[in-house]
Amino acid sequence: MAFWVLILGKLSEKFRPYGLVAPQLLVLLIFLVLPIALIVIVSFWQFNGYTMTPAFSFENYTSIFTARVYLDTYLNTVRFVSLVWGICLLIAYPVAYFLAFHVHRLRWQIIWFVICTIPFFTSNIIRMISWVPMLGREGLVNQALLQLNIIQQPLEKLLFSDFAVVLALVHLYVLFMVVPIFNSLMRIDRNLVTAALDLGATSFDVFKDVILPLSRPGIAIGSIFVVTLVMGEFITVRWMGGGQSSSVGYLISNQIGSLQYPLASANAVILLMVTVLFVAAILRAVDIRKQL
Repeated sequence: MAFWVLILGKLSEKFRPYGLVAPQLLVLLIFLVLPIALIVIVSFWQFNGYTMTPAFSFENYTSIFTARVYLDTYLNTVRFVSLVWGICLLIAYPVAYFLAFHVHRLRWQIIWFVICTIPFFTSNIIRMISWVPMLGREGLVNQALLQLNIIQQPLEKLLFSDFAVVLALVHLYVLFMVVPIFNSLMRIDRNLVTAALDLGATSFDVFKDVILPLSRPGIAIGSIFVVTLVMGEFITVRWMGGGQSSSVGYLISNQIGSLQYPLASANAVILLMVTVLFVAAILRAVDIRKQL
């Protein structure tokens, strides 16, 4: 009897790690793997304009890869991602650098960081709509430019354009770039900076050779956040673009609205693959394991 108790005890110890992992794995399978698998399956179905027919057909993928409109939509989405990522990085890095290296007291770091996050206490839709009275034909920006005689008539491209979409996306997601970079900068050993300065390095050399390389994991994590979020955006493109801008997320939303589920699923699969390629490229360029 004691022998079997010992055996069962050893088996329980052996499989204990698997028991701890099982709940997370189950949630992952149910809420991530299973929905993606269903989307992949539906992407091969056929749609005759009225009903869906379970099948195994590449017709949806063929129509996507052969139609010019889809290629232009994907290119426009990549353009949005590139612009938003670049602008977010240009804004986020100086902000994070200032908080990490020029605000020395923890109390003030927390205060300034909370100030940066105050706009994000409201919903995305409210923050997005707040740009309408700013950028409209009779908005504050046009009125100010007219008063200063910089322009003679209101600018039409400020609102309901690609410019408005990019501006709103930057406003929505710049914090997702600030936080990882700030965390990465705070992890840098200040003795490294002091040693570099003692050895005769200039401030620019310290930034280029010490701070920037050590902050690359934070840049990579922020880039992953921004890229994955912007890739699937459709509400911002719809409202701020005014029907003048397009993205894959907006395209999928329209296809779902017209009940073209197989074609929407095929676009979702392709969009997922493109996003994974972007993330893989970022992870290949930067090792973020030190930040995790």
